[in-house]
Amino acid sequence: MGSALLALMAMALPFGATNAQRPTRTPARAAPPNIIVFLVDDLGWQDTQVPLTGTPTAFNQRYRTPNALALAAAGMTFTNFYAASPVCTPTRVTLITGASPVRTHVTNWTQRENEETSEPFPGLLPPDWNRNGVSPQPMAHAFTGPLLPAILRDAGYRTIHVGKAHWGATGTRGEDPMALGFDVNIGGSSAGQPGSYLGSKNYSSGPGEGAFRDVPGLAAYHGTDTFLTEALTREANRAIDDAVARQRPFFLHFAHYAVHTPLEADARFLQKYLDAGLPPVEARYASLIEGVDQSLGDVLANVERHGLTHNTLVIFLSDNGGLSAHTRAPPLHEHNAPLRSGKGSAYEGGIRVPLLVKWPSTVPAGAVRDAPTITDDLFPTLLEVAGVPNASAHTRGLMGRDLRRVLTSASMPADRRLADRPLLWHYPHFWGVRGPGIEPFSALRVGRHKLIYFYGRRQFELYDLSADLGERTNLVDTQRPLAQRLAAQLRKALREAGAQMPIDAATKRPVEVPVP
Repeated sequence: MGSALLALMAMALPFGATNAQRPTRTPARAAPPNIIVFLVDDLGWQDTQVPLTGTPTAFNQRYRTPNALALAAAGMTFTNFYAASPVCTPTRVTLITGASPVRTHVTNWTQRENEETSEPFPGLLPPDWNRNGVSPQPMAHAFTGPLLPAILRDAGYRTIHVGKAHWGATGTRGEDPMALGFDVNIGGSSAGQPGSYLGSKNYSSGPGEGAFRDVPGLAAYHGTDTFLTEALTREANRAIDDAVARQRPFFLHFAHYAVHTPLEADARFLQKYLDAGLPPVEARYASLIEGVDQSLGDVLANVERHGLTHNTLVIFLSDNGGLSAHTRAPPLHEHNAPLRSGKGSAYEGGIRVPLLVKWPSTVPAGAVRDAPTITDDLFPTLLEVAGVPNASAHTRGLMGRDLRRVLTSASMPADRRLADRPLLWHYPHFWGVRGPGIEPFSALRVGRHKLIYFYGRRQFELYDLSADLGERTNLVDTQRPLAQRLAAQLRKALREAGAQMPIDAATKRPVEVPVP
């Protein structure tokens, strides 16, 4: 761990100290920080009041998220942060393994053991990917490897999962967060969405095929008017209280089911959006967002109550781009504007997401960073922040970068290795809903340029994101030498990572990325 970071950490409160108990001299060894990863499902780049384009957009102004705004003011905002995948499970697996989906081969969302979740796409078949997600032990079609919660638990952390897990398929050990290294599991299972957000419905869609989506462990709230977001928040705060009582630093992985479908209204916040004239479905969506923001505020208030704010790292992010292809009010594919498209897409709306980071006395307040960063970066960063012994043994060969230098610098470091490094996406599947860029693809961003290859159409698209954030002007024909260089780089990156390519349905051979 760098000496600059150690000096900053020594200024933070030791675990369990209140402001009144702040030490008068620097301890020989700083206490490990508490870590909260606040992961919102399907939250789009524009789904908070935090302006990520420099000035507030119409969507920033639509929603009410005062706690996200406060988090940004007290910490650091990343404007070019990306999810590892345009859909949920691959990104979630990357967060706890540090490995990109192209390497874990968990490239689509999981459901039941060995079940194929890719939808049919004309002329293509999906590869033989890891359909069971993550497993704590070797098994067919599953990824095994060092997992963040288990590593942190071995380093002395109380590891807590709350909300949506969705790391392993139903019927496998990976569906249980406690098998993956968590000491506590509240509400996590193999389900990718809740049966219902309503306590009056027991958070269930009822008997039948969808019963596996019933949210487990919340029987105390069954038959009540407690919305799922609120029930999970109460239980998360109880888990924090317990960790404090045990005098243990905690890692809280709070992964809300919101704002995923079903888009049921959080009645606590609905009426103001209806009064503002939003279509009912958009008012329900906005109420889900505000409920998540209230949860963020409630958790951070509890951290403050325990006197732990100064030594708690908070990371707020989403697992993929915002839903825009279905269920939302028209016009579809526009809910992440100025980004193009949404969840499931190769375009920015499918993969660019918010990232807010707060760590008082360590992360400068009100800072904004525009260097391209990605989910892969969080695993090595958190291991180093936690002071995990021999952390490099767990990160060797990974694509992600340790972001501590970015997080602790008063101004953006002139680190071209971060600004110009390649970011890679590989989604050899069809999500199932038609829309711009929603088809099997691989993509590479290097600096301001992004190259996409669509396997079904056998076509490249090249964009300059600094001038064309909405990806409307394809530069492949006008900047062919650049497209050729990036295509060669994409081919090389996929091969080195052991990418599983989509299969040509006629020839049964893998479809490779050509050179334009």
